[in-house]
Amino acid sequence: MSRIGKRPIPIPKGVEVQVKGSLVSVKGPLGILQWDLFPGIQARVEDGSVILTRSSETNKLKALHGLSRAEIANHIVGVMKGYQKNLEIMGVGYRAQAQGNSLTFTVGYAHPVSLALPKGVEVSVDKQTLIALKGIDKRVVSQSAAQIRTLKVPDVYKQKGIKYLGEVLRKKAGKAGKK
Repeated sequence: MSRIGKRPIPIPKGVEVQVKGSLVSVKGPLGILQWDLFPGIQARVEDGSVILTRSSETNKLKALHGLSRAEIANHIVGVMKGYQKNLEIMGVGYRAQAQGNSLTFTVGYAHPVSLALPKGVEVSVDKQTLIALKGIDKRVVSQSAAQIRTLKVPDVYKQKGIKYLGEVLRKKAGKAGKK
């Protein structure tokens, strides 16, 4: 039973939600996002909220019911406030540069690493070690941040690499020497 999927999604002022067949469009001050519903999931707008229902009680459809509700709720928040992910580069000589919609990293490799960001993601670099990703689609912003982090995952011994701002890293003790 999908408890998340059964909850109605309130529509705040300034946001317009339209359902046309299996396509749910969310329009707000920051832009427009669309979500294509899975077969077996239906949506309707009633009394200032979006209500999702499913056609059968299979386990897969129950999971997709909750997923669809969460995605539409994320779209509503995204077009109202937007999403932001912050990353921090730790390590001597490690830095990043923004060039348009792409980033160039110097993170301990013999060559600089370039990464093009998807459409809809804005990037800003502060002090060459703080990266801020902004956008209206939570999935795209989070996926871009995860891609950047995988370029140089923080080392458990020296704590060097790219991490999320505020992420607490577990530090391992080094090898115990002979006595």
